[in-house]
Amino acid sequence: MKHSVPSKLVLIGASTGGPGQIEKIISSLPPLVDTSIIIAQHMVKGFMPSFAKRLEENSINKISMAQNDAILEAGHIYLCEGFTTVKKHGLQLIFKHKPAKSNEYNPDINAVFNSCVTFVKEVEMYCVILTGIGSDGVDGCKQLTLHGVKSITESEQSAIVDGMPCQARKKVPNIQISDIKTIKNKIKEFCN
Repeated sequence: MKHSVPSKLVLIGASTGGPGQIEKIISSLPPLVDTSIIIAQHMVKGFMPSFAKRLEENSINKISMAQNDAILEAGHIYLCEGFTTVKKHGLQLIFKHKPAKSNEYNPDINAVFNSCVTFVKEVEMYCVILTGIGSDGVDGCKQLTLHGVKSITESEQSAIVDGMPCQARKKVPNIQISDIKTIKNKIKEFCN
């Protein structure tokens, strides 16, 4: 019986300027076999499903919204909304989702990233911080990195908005710094 838990997981956090960067990454990916990707892209509530549809039109991989109690399956790309976390449930990983409060980010990148810390020894992970305002995701990325996860962020020259990448470069130990083209290629390498 095939185990549905992915052996590799890519976590991507982005805000302002992120949709275009994410499209470049997703459209370049080969078929995902034992890898899954979770994307936490800040977006106004209600716009995420149409973004998922747009991504799927340019991807050979299945893209869907992370629904409450849905099993995280290998070979899938998931988009988060609201307050989404990943939990162990028996031998599987499942999503837990609740709407974000109006003053929180949609989605909360730190919530997604921090929830994955508990199973870093079971699933190989790669953490990515892309362009965006503020620092959402930086703490989660730092926690993952402190637990042995490799992480990467955009250089100042590459980021459309250098808030999140700048904070990641300052606060995340040993984070790699690259342009979006290199990040895209590093993600592809990790997925193979």
